[in-house]
Amino acid sequence: MNPARLLATGFAAVIAFGTFLLTLPPATTDGRGLPVVDALFTATSATCVTGLTVLDVSAVLTTFGQVVVLLLIQVGGLGVMTVTTLFVYAIGRRISLRSDMTISESLGQPRLASTSRLVRDVALLTLVVESVGALILTAAFSADFPLGRALYYGVFHSVSAFCNAGFSLFGPNLLDYVTNVPVNLTTISLIVVGGLGFVVLSEILALRRGRRLSLHSRVVLKATAVLIVVGTLSVLAFEFANPATLGALSPGGKFLAALFQSVTPRTAGFNTVAVGSLLQPTLLILTILMFIGASPGSTGGGIKTTTFVTLLASVRSALRRREDVEMGERRLPQETTTKAWVITALSAGLVLTAIIILLATEGAPLMDVTFEAVSAFGTVGLSTGLTPKLTVAGRVLLSLVMYAGRVGPLTLAVALTRQDRPAGWRLPEERVIVG
Repeated sequence: MNPARLLATGFAAVIAFGTFLLTLPPATTDGRGLPVVDALFTATSATCVTGLTVLDVSAVLTTFGQVVVLLLIQVGGLGVMTVTTLFVYAIGRRISLRSDMTISESLGQPRLASTSRLVRDVALLTLVVESVGALILTAAFSADFPLGRALYYGVFHSVSAFCNAGFSLFGPNLLDYVTNVPVNLTTISLIVVGGLGFVVLSEILALRRGRRLSLHSRVVLKATAVLIVVGTLSVLAFEFANPATLGALSPGGKFLAALFQSVTPRTAGFNTVAVGSLLQPTLLILTILMFIGASPGSTGGGIKTTTFVTLLASVRSALRRREDVEMGERRLPQETTTKAWVITALSAGLVLTAIIILLATEGAPLMDVTFEAVSAFGTVGLSTGLTPKLTVAGRVLLSLVMYAGRVGPLTLAVALTRQDRPAGWRLPEERVIVG
């Protein structure tokens, strides 16, 4: 298998195994296990770190079922190949060069790096960040729950936030903590750190050794900051007086809630206000943020921040009649620009196809269907309330969309198509009129 097929097959295998575990009697409180379609949807949502659910995880799943979901989130967040490599090294085996290439690609590594060091750094960083987040959240939840239960909730929500999954063990998600500063800021920090990508995080940690940030890391950090600021101001502007969302909160509470709702569409899926009560302009802005998503090599989905910035740079260069696409006083390779447009075109095509099918099968309003489809593709998990009402066809379709969004449309397309050898000739050139 080529790296693309290996990644796609790995995620599919984990989803299949998770589906099997969730159908077992010990997974549910009624002792019957989940129906196959519901188990498939939940396992896909967890492995693809999405967070969309057709059931109340805290009420329907037992501790065993919840731990299965948590493990699927962790495997999906780190990446199947990363977890597999950790296991291989743990038993004293070595991996092939092909696996090296696959791991580097899945983590967004721009070049073939030392796999052992790369995987070790990713695992260590994940452990440290999730542990710190779990401790802070445990302290915050201990005000409402016994220490043991608070610790369990703290670990679960910390892993879910860092992996940008959005699964919560609270029925109304985090609505009860809309003005809780420690819970909000800790969750926001975990989401942002998990969405930056392991390459960016490793470069930030290396700054103390005198190294400089690469163009990729600078673009990711600037794009992340701009999207968060624009999202926060937009939510504040449209929801400031909405009594169902921010209207009843204090000025500080409004800002905190707007900030949280701006960060969470970056593929996280948590919410501190009722998403179904948001105004239409706000839903459209969140839909755009969900489509853009997180950054390459991260635990999030979407077309990725760097893809979005590359598109903007490409348009700017075309308007200026410049042949090269420039960014940060550097010239981007033609391959990078082409890949950005291909990813966006495939992603838009996938989302539009899902929207059309859902409109036919669900009979729901266009905005709700669009929001749900983009949330699934961006592996976000936010919902206006449509997901629990989905038909069997709708649940299977969104499962496929979540899978494609996590693996990546381009990676999935490469995995499913036959790779031809490069031709030793080129066709004659002729122009067509465009625009």
